[in-house]
Amino acid sequence: MREVIVIASGKGGVGKTVFTANMGAILAQKGFSVVLIDMNIGLRSLDICLGMENRIVYDISDVTYGTCRLKQALIKDRRFDKLYLMSAPQNKSKDNISPEQIEELCEELKESFDYIIIDAPAGLDKGFILAATPADRAVIITVPEHAAIRDADMLDQVLEGMGISNKSVVVNKIMPELYGKSLIPEPLEISESLRASISGLIQYDLNIHVSANIGVPI
Repeated sequence: MREVIVIASGKGGVGKTVFTANMGAILAQKGFSVVLIDMNIGLRSLDICLGMENRIVYDISDVTYGTCRLKQALIKDRRFDKLYLMSAPQNKSKDNISPEQIEELCEELKESFDYIIIDAPAGLDKGFILAATPADRAVIITVPEHAAIRDADMLDQVLEGMGISNKSVVVNKIMPELYGKSLIPEPLEISESLRASISGLIQYDLNIHVSANIGVPI
């Protein structure tokens, strides 16, 4: 089954874009064809995480405006044979892109790709709605902070209201050495606070930050 998956977060800085890049790389390594779409219009960074910032000529707005063909906006990763990126525009407004255009684009991409993974902007504004509209499934990224967990729960409710019921949570930047000291919420507490199930925990690791800065999925 070909799927559109939106990677979302209620709070910025939780590692959503780094997760998106690595999820795409892993699926491509497993032999799936994958396209990553950066929908963080005006604040794109997925290209940096993948080391593709110098290769962008066309972006998603060029496709929706008809400036270029779909294939021209797809940048092939040189390390992973089946991984592609479609970048967000850096200096254009999201107001000129409609949810219907994104849905149509994703339906066309489903003809060629097993997974279309959308890196949504943090928060719950129009940019997020635009990114989440075509999704078949959502992955919510959060961190062990009370504010981030509350935002994740709000995001879960909004996704449910949009008809996206297939949702899961990944808790990023876990620091086990702080557990049992009442300093941060622990996995069980986080799980009890959220309606969506927790799919995985990712431990805090400086190597992840290094890999994102040098554009190499870890």
